[in-house]
Amino acid sequence: MKQKKILILVNHDVVIYNFRKELIESLLEENYKVYVSSPYGKKIDLLIDMGCEYLKTDIERHGKNIFSEIKLILEYRKIIKKVAPEVVLTYTIKPNIYGGLVCRFLNVPYISTITGLGTAVEKKGIMQKILIQLYKFAFADIKTLFFQNKHNQQFFYQNKIAKKAHKLVPGSGVNIKDFPYEDYPSGEDLKLLFIGRVMKEKGIEELVEAAKCIKARNQSVKFEAVGFYEPDYAKEAKKLEALNIVTFHGNQNNIQKFIKTSHAVILPSYHEGMANVLLEAASMGRPILASAIPGCEETFDEGISGLGFEPKSVSEIVKVIEEFFELTHEQRKAMGNNGRIKIEKEFNREIVVQSYLNEIKGITHRGEL
Repeated sequence: MKQKKILILVNHDVVIYNFRKELIESLLEENYKVYVSSPYGKKIDLLIDMGCEYLKTDIERHGKNIFSEIKLILEYRKIIKKVAPEVVLTYTIKPNIYGGLVCRFLNVPYISTITGLGTAVEKKGIMQKILIQLYKFAFADIKTLFFQNKHNQQFFYQNKIAKKAHKLVPGSGVNIKDFPYEDYPSGEDLKLLFIGRVMKEKGIEELVEAAKCIKARNQSVKFEAVGFYEPDYAKEAKKLEALNIVTFHGNQNNIQKFIKTSHAVILPSYHEGMANVLLEAASMGRPILASAIPGCEETFDEGISGLGFEPKSVSEIVKVIEEFFELTHEQRKAMGNNGRIKIEKEFNREIVVQSYLNEIKGITHRGEL
């Protein structure tokens, strides 16, 4: 029997390996040939070792040069014609739109995932109107369009984008074996951990300002941050690091060791599809302190496994940190336990993987007895 081929289009090696590894493993076990199109990164070697075929594709994630964008579309066309996949999976804005356009013109079945709207789509203006039209055109013939939160799904529904193809999944889910429950740390000092790309839209500036206020009143609260600096924000990030208010650790492969020693994970983000770092933290039994926005608020139950605050507000972040500080050790520990239970019930990655496998098999096995 001819081996069926799946092509995955993404904009970053971490996106595909950290959040889709289990899906790829399942596809390989089902005897699919898996191709990955992405800019090169260290995680690509791990995907190759798993059995994937790698296709190097350069993507300027935040670039708007028309010639670079056309070049990417032509590159996708070349790749899809060469591979001739039964199904194409796309993630993030440019692979979704440009990959969708090419698949539509080449009549190749495709499944896309909205992992977040992004500022350009959420902010009203000419760019939002352009992107909405591009999405409508790119997703006109899409087989399935996955969403990670109801807010994003509602936006696409209201704008009449691929309404019949919508399906909701609990984010990327969490591999609860890779992020096991860990005993809650003791000690009087409180350690709060930020995990994410170091950039303005993740709320890093508000977090630093809030940390200044907290540390001026209470030196027993420590702030740490793990994540890579976005290239266009590197200079600002270095300035924040130089203040010595938050300890920046840069990008780390073993994120679990940082979560294990923290008392809570904090994320003052402006917008999210589904905050994977919060799911991972909760899976390890750590309370969540996060913006009360779609993509964050689904990851915890207010007052039970975490505390929410208004985004872009330093005073609100300070208020919630102080509220968390006033809790007893046992109350914080109970929050962490509740978070783990929630993850096991609602966000186990096996749920997400099975949703994708069902859609893929529905396409690749159509007409088979």
